[in-house]
Formats: sequence, C-alpha cells, structure tokens
Amino acid sequence: MATKKGPAPAPLDPKVAKKLLDLLSTDNEFRRLFKKDAHAALVKAGWKAPAGCESTAEASGGACLQLKPGERIAPKAKILRERAKLEGSVPPPFKFDCPAAFKA
Repeated sequence: MATKKGPAPAPLDPKVAKKLLDLLSTDNEFRRLFKKDAHAALVKAGWKAPAGCESTAEASGGACLQLKPGERIAPKAKILRERAKLEGSVPPPFKFDCPAAFKA
C-alpha cells in the first residue's frame, strides 16, 4: 500500500536558517521550544509561510525537524562547532534534509 506524502516543506530563507542556528547555539528557552515544537521555533526564528501556503509544521519543515520522544537536541557547543558545516552543506534556500544535525 502506497503512503501519501504531503507537499515538500517551503525553503527556509538563509537569514532564518542563520537565526535558527544562532538561537539553538545560545538560547536555552528557544532550545526547549525547538525540542517541544520545531514549527513554533522556526516561526519564532522568522519563518513565514509563502503566499498561498498554510503556516503548518509540514510547510515550515518543522515536521521533519521535530525531535522524537527520547531524542536530545545537540549541545550548544556542537552546534557552534558544526555551524559552518551546517551552513555550507545546505545550499540556499535551506532544505530540510539534515535534521540529524540538530540531534545529540
């Protein structure tokens, strides 16, 4: 039985991706929000739904970045250390094919 896939997430503006990494590497409250609700964290980092697109976790990429129960977010130091690699490995606009980079 084939499963129906939803639409691909809207690209993430590089400025929002940088803000996301800034907050994940410095702000404990934001990290808690990201762990609980990745979509809400993306919105807080500046993500806006493109015209004609609903502001949903699937559209923002929050669904594929959402940590599962028991998973831990990567330490701030690791995000700082890997930041250049994270930014350099994903050509703009940011796609959501590297959620493992945010996991411990």
